[in-house]
Amino acid sequence: MGKISNNLAQIKAWEELSTHANSRIIDAKGSKRLGKVALFVLVFFIILLFLPYRQTIPGRGTVTALRPEDRPQTVQNQIGGRIEHWAVREGQEVKKGDTILVISETSQSYFDPELPTRLNEQLDAKRGSETAAVQKMDATRSQIDALGNGLNFQIKAAENKVRQARNYLSIDSAELLAVQKFYETAKVRLERYEAGYKNGLFSLTDIETRRLKLQEDNAKVISQQNKLGNSRQNLLNSIIELDNIRAKYQESLAKAQSDMSSAISSRASAQGEIAKLRNDISNINVRRSLYVVRAPQSGFVVKTLKAGIGENIKEGESVATLQPKSPMVAAELYVSAMDVPLILDTSNVRLQFEGWPSVQFSGWPSVAVGTFAGKIFSIDKVSSSDGKYRVLISQTNPVPVNDEPWPPQLRQGSGVFGRIILRSVPLWYEIWRQLNGFPPSLEKEPSKSLTDAK
Repeated sequence: MGKISNNLAQIKAWEELSTHANSRIIDAKGSKRLGKVALFVLVFFIILLFLPYRQTIPGRGTVTALRPEDRPQTVQNQIGGRIEHWAVREGQEVKKGDTILVISETSQSYFDPELPTRLNEQLDAKRGSETAAVQKMDATRSQIDALGNGLNFQIKAAENKVRQARNYLSIDSAELLAVQKFYETAKVRLERYEAGYKNGLFSLTDIETRRLKLQEDNAKVISQQNKLGNSRQNLLNSIIELDNIRAKYQESLAKAQSDMSSAISSRASAQGEIAKLRNDISNINVRRSLYVVRAPQSGFVVKTLKAGIGENIKEGESVATLQPKSPMVAAELYVSAMDVPLILDTSNVRLQFEGWPSVQFSGWPSVAVGTFAGKIFSIDKVSSSDGKYRVLISQTNPVPVNDEPWPPQLRQGSGVFGRIILRSVPLWYEIWRQLNGFPPSLEKEPSKSLTDAK
């Protein structure tokens, strides 16, 4: 029994020694394996740090339209009225010119159904007034011509009379000089006869005869002086008559010209009223055509903004919202102001639309799934209310070979997430940039500018 106990003790001690030795051997092999794994991971991580990483600028936004006419718009009525009939329902497709709403008149100025006829009657009356004014102008013009012709004859006659009076004046002046010479001669003779009578050369009868002759010559001088005065008065009267004829002509001409001006004014007034009536008639026709509110372009009635029949609507009030049928869609992304200077006109964009499953890798856009290609179209010059800048993204045309065109089911207002692709940098640089909060690198890739590309 003692031997057996000793043998069992030795066996147990040997087993313990073997177990301790085996555990030490296993521990040494595990450390070597762990070191190899750690070294492999370190080398892999170092290699990974030098892999190319594509820098991107993220942005969120919505789907919109590239052209203003493709964006949702409100349909407005140009005149106030009362709703009589709705020709569409919400969600209905309409073509350009289709009836959306029919309204009736509410302004008292246009209640008369025969208003265009009444205005046409007034227009005819005003045209008659214009014709009468034209006829008066013609008559006045003829009157002015007749006055001119009559004046020419009267002036010629008066001028002839003045000329005749001047001739008479010249004749009478010459005759006055002649009789005055006779008178002076008779006076001298009488003086000689009187001297001869004193000397006894002539008789008393001769003296009396010479005295009578002197008296006759003196009477002739006085008569001729009176005749010359009458000639002068006749010349003055002829000149006054000529001036009176001219003055009367000016008076008659002024009156005729006043009548002409009145006729011209009446014609202009009639023409102005005719133009106003034509304008009123045209406005009435246009206004009645506006009783029907039509679709400005083809699209879909998204929502009606008024309801019911018999409701009054004001001028320029929106009655429905219309979405154009085939819009040229685009994506508007909002990016931080710090990233705006880094965006180039030639930068590519990868877009992820809400409702389309996708897997997007920030640094490796080439392996993204379910994203769509885009191109920078424009960048706003001013920021929005939250301090971010809007970047408008258009569809790449032509579509790249490995990409698909944007889904035709896109609707304006749906969300979109995009990444604007910048230059490639090592992964370690991107990690260092992210840890320090630096913006993407300002260094540009050697690529053509937008102008060179064009």
